Amino acid sequence: MSDGSESRAAAPAARTEPALRSDGGYETASNARESSTRRPTAVDGGRSGSWYRQLFVVAETEYRLAVRGRWAVALAAIFAAFALGLTTFSGASVGPEGFERTVASLAALAVYLVPLLALAFGYDVIVGREESGWLQTLFSLPIDRSWIVVGAAVGRAVVLASAAVIGFGIAGGFLLWEFGFAGFGTYVAFLLAAVGLALAFLAIGVLVSTVASEKTHALGTALLAWAWFVLVHDLLGFGVIAAFDLSETAVSVLLMANPTGIFRALVLGSLGAAGDAGFAAVLAETGVSSPILIGALLAWIVVPIALAALAVRRRRV
Repeated sequence: MSDGSESRAAAPAARTEPALRSDGGYETASNARESSTRRPTAVDGGRSGSWYRQLFVVAETEYRLAVRGRWAVALAAIFAAFALGLTTFSGASVGPEGFERTVASLAALAVYLVPLLALAFGYDVIVGREESGWLQTLFSLPIDRSWIVVGAAVGRAVVLASAAVIGFGIAGGFLLWEFGFAGFGTYVAFLLAAVGLALAFLAIGVLVSTVASEKTHALGTALLAWAWFVLVHDLLGFGVIAAFDLSETAVSVLLMANPTGIFRALVLGSLGAAGDAGFAAVLAETGVSSPILIGALLAWIVVPIALAALAVRRRRV
């Protein structure tokens, strides 16, 4: 008799004992029943929250990790050091000719420096997480895999763009103090084009990181991509244009196939004759308008990330 009464007395207490929630918190049995009735509205296809909330959470986390890892400070310092050094020596050798010649020198530097830093910053965003063991944990969360890739790219894009603006902006401040506002719009156009170039190569790095099976493979592919877009493409472009009588449409396609060519054409559009030199002058003769160039540069940012978001669905961890 005593055993039966004890079991009946313990039954209500067991019903009110807290149950472990999926998010790590605790809820009572009554709250669990209430949350189960609301669950169909909170979960869509096994994924919690709306897509923009998933994107924001991943992007914010990636941004905090990049800032905590001193990437933001390092990138801004590199951009500022090279820009200030080139601005100082360019001003000393050429004289205070204004912004245009200085911007032309900075554009020549940015073609090599910006893609290299962007690829170095983005080549391990996915494959690096896998080798450290975090990617499997991320994939187990109620977040779509595509939004994990897009969010990580957005978080790193904010860090990279901020570093470019701060680094090159410091040099721009010195130029503004030396030359005044005359021609400052040219430097702003260069700065925006440099940010677009950085984001394009960051997107390429994210795509490489998504399809690569190992971190070393991603690094090698990123270096090959830098060599192709920065060095080899221009040499082949010279050869093709010299060997064949290409139409303006064909030259425009050749221009659009390389984000560094788009960057040069955008900077040349603001410099005029001050930047006419080499293959960049040939590209400038295509007559492609600035809105088309901007749209092509945006495509170089969006398309690789979209391909990475599709490729990550087939990735096995």
